Amino acid sequence: MADYPLIADHGLIGDLQTAALVATDGSVDWFCSPRFDSPSIFGALLDHTRGGHFRMRPTADIVTSKQLYFPDTAILVTRFMTEEGVGEVVDFMPVSASAAPTGRHRLVRILRCVRGQITFAVEIAPRFDYGRENHEAHLSDDGVVFRGPRTSLAVHLVREPGDERLAEGALDEEGDVHARATLTAGMVRGAVLETGATEARAVRAAEVQQLFDETVRFWKSWLRQSTYSGRWRETLHRSAITLKLMTYAPTGGLVAAPTAGLPEQVGGERNWDYRYTWVRDASFSVYSLLGLGFREEAAAFATWLRDRVQDQRADGAAPLQIMYRVDGSSDLSEEILEHWEGYRGSSPVRIGNGAADQLQLDIYGEAIDSVYFADRHGIQAGHPGWLKLVEVLNWLADNWDQPEEGIWETRGGRQDFTYGRLMCWVAFDRGIRLAASLGRPAPVDRWRQERDAVYNQIMEKGWSHERQAFVQHYRTDVLDASLLRMSNVGFVSPTDPMWDSTLRAMDGELVTDSLVYRYDPAASPDGLRGSEGTFSLCTFSYVDALARAGHLDKARVTFEKMLTYANHLGLYSEEIALTGEQIGNFPQAFTHLSLIDAALRLNKILDQATPTLRAQPLSTIPGRQPAMAAATAAGTAGEGAGAAATSRPTAAPGDPPAG
Repeated sequence: MADYPLIADHGLIGDLQTAALVATDGSVDWFCSPRFDSPSIFGALLDHTRGGHFRMRPTADIVTSKQLYFPDTAILVTRFMTEEGVGEVVDFMPVSASAAPTGRHRLVRILRCVRGQITFAVEIAPRFDYGRENHEAHLSDDGVVFRGPRTSLAVHLVREPGDERLAEGALDEEGDVHARATLTAGMVRGAVLETGATEARAVRAAEVQQLFDETVRFWKSWLRQSTYSGRWRETLHRSAITLKLMTYAPTGGLVAAPTAGLPEQVGGERNWDYRYTWVRDASFSVYSLLGLGFREEAAAFATWLRDRVQDQRADGAAPLQIMYRVDGSSDLSEEILEHWEGYRGSSPVRIGNGAADQLQLDIYGEAIDSVYFADRHGIQAGHPGWLKLVEVLNWLADNWDQPEEGIWETRGGRQDFTYGRLMCWVAFDRGIRLAASLGRPAPVDRWRQERDAVYNQIMEKGWSHERQAFVQHYRTDVLDASLLRMSNVGFVSPTDPMWDSTLRAMDGELVTDSLVYRYDPAASPDGLRGSEGTFSLCTFSYVDALARAGHLDKARVTFEKMLTYANHLGLYSEEIALTGEQIGNFPQAFTHLSLIDAALRLNKILDQATPTLRAQPLSTIPGRQPAMAAATAAGTAGEGAGAAATSRPTAAPGDPPAG
């Protein structure tokens, strides 16, 4: 549908409490305030007629438009080339010095004529509360104020003395503003959108220049904390900035994506709200951010996780939900926006997430492994935090051996998922190691007994002699890309024949031209209709697994190919369709986390590699189709987070992973 730009045709800006997507045509298509998980103000991404937008673009025919980030920042520049001149829209959100939550957020949009003369058409059409709240608009010489029953928004004009005011005719019957601004070379105008404000005021060009300079200093100062100097440095830094943009500063929670409802298949029903903090994703962020040198963010998540565990119920229920709102609250009731058509007709559009109450046992391994990893980097839990960790592991000792929904948040019934059991093994193993290294009191004999029971169960029931591979759950022979983490966490050696056989089986069935599907849903129904693309985080996990197993040439080629699927700004959504189009929520944190981890691992092993190691081949197994056909690539519900790799060297079971 021509009215919808591609998902990948967007850039992300934000202020560490909320974010906006700006398309290459100069339109703000998605913006929620005051938080990531608040109702939308602009939502054209999910309904181009009823969603609302804030568009700035030339009136003349555009020869071409380009987007770039101002180097080492989250400031987005959209450039328009026309026959009359060259113009720019510079978009950013100033970052407050305080991490306290606030209802006031500013989105700065600077119009600049670079060459010749250019006239910009400006359309401001907010739709509060996902388009469910009506508004009134009030014009003044200095801008416009939009007011709804619960929402207010001021747009301050960037103007100089003598500029024309907005004409009364700029306001249409819908309460939207339409205006034009003609600029010659060197002129700067624009607007500053401010949520929660009730009056508009004039803003001088010097003031927005100061905001620009302060925002540049913030991002460059933050990025200077990075200690990474290896291969693909700019790519990793862009992923780090993207992850920072998706972190809610007041709590340290990392949202899975800043968007909701973007489809895993255009026209399909797999449309989920990702604007929440998953325990799994946020746990993996510790590896990635510490691997690059960003200690403050890793410590902030440790605090976030401690607070969630302290909130646990005393009624015997699971001590952790799989996800929370950015403020740590647990109400994520799911509803459908019946009045929105969805991206390119992909309905239903869901807000909230009904998977929040699912039982997913793997989150305990991921959370405790991140605590262990942080501890080895000098970020230690205090006594109250240790007591809560003991409570969590004692609960897990009583509850690990039961069916669950699994990492992919299936809605087709619980199973004994091998990945869930694997991460239970990790939880007990890391708890034992922490107790020993810190000298803390704990029932380690019981934990050791449960750890060994999990190990033996996986080897007995999670291994398929017919497939000669570890499989998705105990009642199937379906392969699952989440298990690419088995060597990463030290459950098997990367040179173990059972692991080599599993890798070869995955290569023959789940991999297509280096891209990796989660699993074959035709053989493992997940309770939903439709198909999906390859999962980008699984592809990066595949790179990590290949590198650890010594298949360096294949790992590097796979990684380099995957880099070609990024959008023009280096951003990734959740999945890649058969056409190479990015689909799913955008940008996705887990994809960028797994990119960083794969690059860290691959860079380190390449530096240490010998010619013999680099030459090891990876063959495929006979008797299976080379890769799943796209038509059978159906997926599952939910958050879609998966098998991200860590930056730790692998250890065999019984040996402590190197930090």
